[in-house]
Amino acid sequence: QVQLVESGGGLVQAGGSLRLSCAASGSITSFNVMGWYRQAPGKQRELVTTITNLGSTNYGGSVRGRFTISRDNAKNTVFLQMNSLKPEDTAVYYCNLRAIFGTDDYWGQGTQVTVSS
Repeated sequence: QVQLVESGGGLVQAGGSLRLSCAASGSITSFNVMGWYRQAPGKQRELVTTITNLGSTNYGGSVRGRFTISRDNAKNTVFLQMNSLKPEDTAVYYCNLRAIFGTDDYWGQGTQVTVSS
């Protein structure tokens, strides 16, 4: 089993920044993808960004150029630096870890990000 613990959410004004962290623990496969998804009220969960264990990244169109994902493989931790935040970025942000080979797929409990206008 794998546990994911997110931190760093909160309330920020439009144009501000926040940094989210997600620490994974447990039986973690070396070849994995970690990432962030978000879900706003009344909307489906959507991709924010992902990063593989080798550092290959993928970004959703609405955050490209404003958000940056990074990871520390030694600590099994992924970070999300969010700059130039907009009210439409308001959502619960979920950390995800999934195996590249296999079916392991884990989610964190979510952290609220609220951007005021």
